[in-house]
Amino acid sequence: MSENIVDVQQYIIKEEPYYKQVGNEVELYESAYDVRMPMMLKGPTGCGKSRFVEHMAWKLKRPLITVACNEDMTASDLVGRFLLDKDGTKWQDGPLTTAARIGAICYLDEVVEARQDTTVVIHPLTDHRRTLPLDKKGELIEAHPDFQLVISYNPGYQSLMKDLKQSTKQRFGGLDFDYPDEALEVEIVSKEAGIDPEIAGKLVQIAHRARNLKGHGLDEGISTRLLVYAAQLIASGVSPEQACSMTMVTPLTDDPDMRDTLNAAVQTFFG
Repeated sequence: MSENIVDVQQYIIKEEPYYKQVGNEVELYESAYDVRMPMMLKGPTGCGKSRFVEHMAWKLKRPLITVACNEDMTASDLVGRFLLDKDGTKWQDGPLTTAARIGAICYLDEVVEARQDTTVVIHPLTDHRRTLPLDKKGELIEAHPDFQLVISYNPGYQSLMKDLKQSTKQRFGGLDFDYPDEALEVEIVSKEAGIDPEIAGKLVQIAHRARNLKGHGLDEGISTRLLVYAAQLIASGVSPEQACSMTMVTPLTDDPDMRDTLNAAVQTFFG
């Protein structure tokens, strides 16, 4: 038995997260969940992967536990550890263990940031076993029937040092994500920020110009998330030039020439 008493309701998404379907990813994910297939979402930063998972958890009425992976994350951070308190030693479940116990969707965001020796702990949950061994505790957890594991990462940042092993990749079904086409992205930005579609359209045009610079001075293009940030600032009364500088120029690059190029694009539409 777990020593942890979990309030499942804290992981339930109460209101529908706004998500605009691009293709048939909703139906495909639902089919994957029906057979509890582990899923891998691949796409650039800020294109909607996390929002999609939130939307699907809401739609499927399942609790969602999200883990932002990083290079310092250990297996114990995922699985759990013994802690000392005034009464002695107490076991504390990690997020992966909690999800497996309560039948949540466990979402490991940017999983390639985690060390490979850490990601190995997910393997028994992603095949026919659907188990999670807690070696330190001497317990073998059988995953709840509703449990599903979802991971995401940005293929643009793959390298020899930061990539998933084939033995991990081949345990997942996969969905590719990218920035929406122009009309849909305008609709998303307008809806999310509550601004006029004409202004949203100008922001999207700037983003398209910046995305063409990826690999030619920019590591990554302007994400849909940053467009929403800019639109929210404009809606709050910040001038379009300042809003774009704060969200679509300064965060992307420190290179003076590249900043001049991005600022010139902003001036083209808002100058």
